[in-house]
Amino acid sequence: MTQQHPHVHLPRNLADLRASGWQSRTVKDELRANFTRYLRDGEELFPGIVGYDDTVIPEINIALLAGHDMLFLGEKGQAKSRLMRLLVRFLDEHLPYLDDPSIPLHDDPYAPITSAGRRLVAGRDPREVPIAWWHRDDRYAERLAPGTKFADIIGEIDPAKLAGGTSMASEEALHLGLIPRMHRGIFAMNELPELDELVQVGMFNILEERDVQIRGYPVKFDIDCVLLFSANPSTYNRSGKVIPQLKDRIGTVIHTHYPRDRELGIRVAEQEAGVDLGGEWPVIVPSFMKEILEQITIAARKSKFIDQQSGVSARFSIANYETVVASARQRAVRLGERPAVPRISDLGHLYASSLGKLELDLMGSHQMTERQVLDSVVAEAIATVFEEHVEKHGLDEIAKVFAEGVKIEVGDMVPSAAYHDKVDEVPAVWEKAFEVNVSADPAVRASCIEFVLAGLYATERISRLQSHGRTIYDTGGFR
Repeated sequence: MTQQHPHVHLPRNLADLRASGWQSRTVKDELRANFTRYLRDGEELFPGIVGYDDTVIPEINIALLAGHDMLFLGEKGQAKSRLMRLLVRFLDEHLPYLDDPSIPLHDDPYAPITSAGRRLVAGRDPREVPIAWWHRDDRYAERLAPGTKFADIIGEIDPAKLAGGTSMASEEALHLGLIPRMHRGIFAMNELPELDELVQVGMFNILEERDVQIRGYPVKFDIDCVLLFSANPSTYNRSGKVIPQLKDRIGTVIHTHYPRDRELGIRVAEQEAGVDLGGEWPVIVPSFMKEILEQITIAARKSKFIDQQSGVSARFSIANYETVVASARQRAVRLGERPAVPRISDLGHLYASSLGKLELDLMGSHQMTERQVLDSVVAEAIATVFEEHVEKHGLDEIAKVFAEGVKIEVGDMVPSAAYHDKVDEVPAVWEKAFEVNVSADPAVRASCIEFVLAGLYATERISRLQSHGRTIYDTGGFR
């Protein structure tokens, strides 16, 4: 049995449970009642979920009130698993069950579905029927579909029990899988279209009849379990991947999506990134760097070189944010600078956090490497944000100065204080950097200078040469 959370005030036998006034109810009734209370009291329903207030969450709310099993349909990195796990908060904190090692699941003390449970209750003094309590955190289980077998989630005949003399026609000969063991709980199947068809049939039986057959033995359990599923639209809608009878019996399909605007994407990345910006080496992330990082993700989601059916996960944004902050902090520690401020040159480390998270479109990429695709996406993002931030007036004058032979070398390990001297021959760059952010902090100004230089390059006003962490801006060799 699941380890119980000790609460001495909870009844420990059937007699005390009856005296307490506790009543049985189905999992869906339990979810509906607790959700309704949250809704009535104006409590936050899905903490940590950003950007779904007017789209996804209202659909989940209605499905809970309707008592539906649910399918969460969307590309990777759209919080499908997190939403499913959050439904646990609408369960009762503790649930009583018959506490006996012969019972293979958490049987309802008032209505046991196993033979062992019924024998325990029948004809015994209620004071001698032991009760334990199942915490809501333990009443949720999930499984990834690829490789999942019938025995894993439904069950199998247990050879050891047969060898011990148990009849094959007996319920006790069965080894129950995850779904029967989650009787009175929530079970989630991730990537449903990848589930073997035989297993899908078993799940269909549970959804329809709440029973199943294991090797010809009809398990007529009245299994009470909320079933949740997740899937990618490109595979879920493909003919033959999910049996029609199973699709037909899923009560509600919840369509998830990526953040609808850049600000929401930034909020998600900041919230989910495992980064403390304080401490001994504090970090300040300029707003334009946040915008560029999220714009990289937005550009990737629109790129013809990237397989859009696979999607570009929010984890892409999160990992890139963490990488850029770490690169800035490394520079700060090595050079003894405080605060650490991410720069454009820190984006040179995004290969490590990005490669593998992008799936190329083999038709559209024209044999481009993943690095080349990422470079094009980063350049597009810088150009987009640069043109939003910097007025075009004066940029041509800056380009003319570079045309006279000026070269500026920058890099992720160049001290912040050196940037003033580097742009001394192009004072207009310094002025543009001051327009972006009026901070007098050398590290912030260095980041702004790199932003202006990278923006000039991205809008094809100057050129650059990159090699081993060094970047030289000049007018030689435009793209």
